[in-house]
Amino acid sequence: MVSRRQFLGSSSLALAGAAFTGCRSTTDGPSHEPLPPSLAALTSQADRARPITNEERQGRLDNAARIMTSQGMDAILLTGGTSLLYFTNVRWGLSERLFGVVIPRSGTPFAVCPAFEEERAVEQMALGPLGEMTEVRTWQEHENPYEKVASGLRDRELGSGTLGIEETVRFVYSDGISKAAPSLTITSATPVTAGCRTIKDEHEIELMRLASQITLAAYAAAWEALEEGMTQGEFASLVSRAHSQLGFSGGAGVQVGEFSALPHGSKTPQTIREGTILLIDGGCAVEGYRSDLSRTFVLGKATDKMKQVFDIELEAQTRALEAAGPGVPCEDVDAAARKVIADAGYGPDYTFFTHRVGHGIGMDGHEWPYLVKGNKLPLAPGMTFSDEPGIYIRGEFGMRLEDEMLITDDGAELLTP
Repeated sequence: MVSRRQFLGSSSLALAGAAFTGCRSTTDGPSHEPLPPSLAALTSQADRARPITNEERQGRLDNAARIMTSQGMDAILLTGGTSLLYFTNVRWGLSERLFGVVIPRSGTPFAVCPAFEEERAVEQMALGPLGEMTEVRTWQEHENPYEKVASGLRDRELGSGTLGIEETVRFVYSDGISKAAPSLTITSATPVTAGCRTIKDEHEIELMRLASQITLAAYAAAWEALEEGMTQGEFASLVSRAHSQLGFSGGAGVQVGEFSALPHGSKTPQTIREGTILLIDGGCAVEGYRSDLSRTFVLGKATDKMKQVFDIELEAQTRALEAAGPGVPCEDVDAAARKVIADAGYGPDYTFFTHRVGHGIGMDGHEWPYLVKGNKLPLAPGMTFSDEPGIYIRGEFGMRLEDEMLITDDGAELLTP
């Protein structure tokens, strides 16, 4: 198990060059409760985050057009969610009312929007590469919004073309469009959206690296403030407040004792006692790019069994990292970690290591591709994943060690120590 000094030392390395002390208020949030010294010492790092520019988003649109050509698509439809933000800088929620943006392979994009939302749509468009002059086709409450999509496609001579539907678009939307445009071929837009988003550029990696550093520093500050008798909710509050002190919104789920053997935890009230093991899992977002880190530690003295399991866990994470690199099938990374755990007596297969070793991460906490048995997709530079083997002993405790992993030109690296 890592010691408190080692944990905090790693966090200091993660934020090398960043100010950790300064004159800050020692209260936070509406409760105005005094912050523990380890949290009060944190200062905002928000000025380190460089926003994504419209020029960068235009490059994404150009890349999408190239992939559409290779996939035989004429256009893609985006509704509220991450991919819409990724390409257009439009932030829009999902409801029963259709708001969508159609991006053709060539020609001008257009939006379909409830009439009473037109001003907001134009305002949002002006913030992104499509600009305020983008055509917005509005529909009144009694009208069929899918006819607006169909007419927009017909006006661009795409009425009998192929439209890619982004994977989070509600079925009622795609079904309505297919009925309004029966000559249209509907297909999945995932080859386009995942094709663009899976490979991160230097700016995206910079934001993800900062997000991971922020979360690790928040964890360390919260850990320093840990006291016996706290509930898991009280400790989770420390993690959230530490993120806030650092200038970002973030948090973590906290599982204590035997509940740490449940990978995604339990709502059962839990109290932290001397010798208690804690498993925390969470992160933050920096300019839309996410961190996802897990740490397992003990208040007081860890048992020999806890230390042995942690050593296996660390070895499994390390072997997964060493296995990863350009051209390596995704499943090989999972296999490398799983072999370590099984060989140590915690196998076979999913008996104690109950989930895949990693998921893609970027603007979504979980996104393509996945490091799991059966996924033969070769890794490529710029892909980012969690590296998170786990060992879960029901009725006793569980451990997970999770950092984000970047595929480089000649191997892989973790974004945090």
